[in-house]
Amino acid sequence: MYRLSFFLIALASLLAAPPVFAQLARIELSAGFYRIEAEVAADDAHRAQGLMNRRSMPANHGMLFVFSQAARHCMWMRNTYLPLSVAFLDREGRILNIEQMQPQTEDNHCAAADAHYALEMNLDWFASKGIKPGTRIAGIDQSPRPK
Repeated sequence: MYRLSFFLIALASLLAAPPVFAQLARIELSAGFYRIEAEVAADDAHRAQGLMNRRSMPANHGMLFVFSQAARHCMWMRNTYLPLSVAFLDREGRILNIEQMQPQTEDNHCAAADAHYALEMNLDWFASKGIKPGTRIAGIDQSPRPK
């Protein structure tokens, strides 16, 4: 009886704990003089999870999505509690377009042309730095290959 009670208490505490986020590969990127520390989502599972269920993200941190093929990829904010800006990038890391995304919405925010990458940052990060379409994000070439 004691073992069963202990097991049930342990199971309940695991289920009640906040989600643990898998340690993703990290990469250092830059946009002009601005340094970005980005987690890399390079496979289907991590791209699907993205920044879901996170309550905060440090300044100058983001998530780089590496796609297996260039396309007009779209993002949404299901189960995402952070307001974000997303920049869609071409093969060389040039910003195609930047979209503003509100928490817990399922509106599609899509690339203006075929994108190889998407970089999510805290809302208005790009605008506050004067970073616009055409700006190149350096360091993309060091990202893991998509799976």
